[in-house]
Amino acid sequence: MATTTAPQPQTKSAPISLTANAVAKVKEIMAQQNPVPAGLRVGVVGGGCSGFSYSMQFENASGLMDKVFDMDGLKVFVDATSVMYLNGCIVDYVETLEGAGFKFENPNVKSTCGCGSSFSV
Repeated sequence: MATTTAPQPQTKSAPISLTANAVAKVKEIMAQQNPVPAGLRVGVVGGGCSGFSYSMQFENASGLMDKVFDMDGLKVFVDATSVMYLNGCIVDYVETLEGAGFKFENPNVKSTCGCGSSFSV
């Protein structure tokens, strides 16, 4: 009889990093959810003007092909396909006079669209 184990959080070099501001904001939003999610999924999906878009959503559990990273007590799930597109990516939470939101700094991006919501590698 085969047993399955959930992926364990990794602390070694994650392909993506979240700044302290981003982690704090995600934890703040998660605390308002009922039930409280297990963690945050960060990924890359096809679509948009330039080919790819970032996605962020709360998850109750990791998937079989997910890499799980612990970032200051926040579990971050990244699927195996997204890992290669997010390598070296930094996610920050910024607040300006124009608005607030999560900002992705990705060294793999070769171009972005005019609206800034999609990219190509």
